[in-house]
Amino acid sequence: MVDARDEQDPYIENRRLLFATAYRMLGTVADAEDVLQDAWLSWSGVDRDAVRHPKAYLVRTVTNLSLNRLTSARAVRETYVGPWLPEPLLTSPDIAVETELADSVSTAMLVVLETLSPVERAVFLLREVFGYSHAEIAETLERPEPTVRQIAHRARAHVQARRPRFDSDREQRRKITAQFMEACAGGDLNAVMEMLAPDVTAWSDGGGKVTAARRPLNGTDNVARWILGFLAKPELAALTMEPVVINGELGILAALDGHTVGALTFDLADDRIQNLRFQVNPEKLGGLTPDNGLARP
Repeated sequence: MVDARDEQDPYIENRRLLFATAYRMLGTVADAEDVLQDAWLSWSGVDRDAVRHPKAYLVRTVTNLSLNRLTSARAVRETYVGPWLPEPLLTSPDIAVETELADSVSTAMLVVLETLSPVERAVFLLREVFGYSHAEIAETLERPEPTVRQIAHRARAHVQARRPRFDSDREQRRKITAQFMEACAGGDLNAVMEMLAPDVTAWSDGGGKVTAARRPLNGTDNVARWILGFLAKPELAALTMEPVVINGELGILAALDGHTVGALTFDLADDRIQNLRFQVNPEKLGGLTPDNGLARP
């Protein structure tokens, strides 16, 4: 295990970057932490004097470990029960000020990244998020630089075509989030419907562990009625909702008897809510505790 007191160790110095890389690659906190542990085992076994650029070595190690894990994970996700959503991460409010950084870790972006192949995802993140050159990426992935350039171009075009366009005004998001929680808590169908965009879609990830919609829901009436019907269940009478920064954006954390039971992230467009993403899979809520000890990219 890592001795956190050894602040001069390159692994400790770069842990935030390493976690950021693994989390964006894999979309889950648990898998990212597993990759970091594997990276530490690799790092602890090498001749440090022979490593000329420790940071580059560690990023390369984490990237390739993530690629291997992601390739296996994609096969598992094909049999996943219901929609698969990234694992939410409680982030510092400060990240929301850095628009580009917040966008790269947003749930919306992680969903888009899921549509890339593992290699495209790695190239896009290393190039567009972390600013590595094509030559550095080629060395990391052990691929010819012209090939990396082609992959980078293809991945960037893919992401730009699918990246949601939404409002980023923080004060307006805070206001709408508060209004939405109030409307939901009051069971006001009309108020909820008025806050939803006409083309709204809602996804819920229960992973077969808890009750959740098995398919995306579309339209204001369907989405609003499903939300209020879900909240009206007797076993959720004591449910509390709290606005928190999740994946760089203000979202909603739901708790029952002091235990986190779900998280909601969403996009805003023209002051209306669209693309709601409900994460209620209990196995994917580990990153929603303030004391999770994770580096928050």
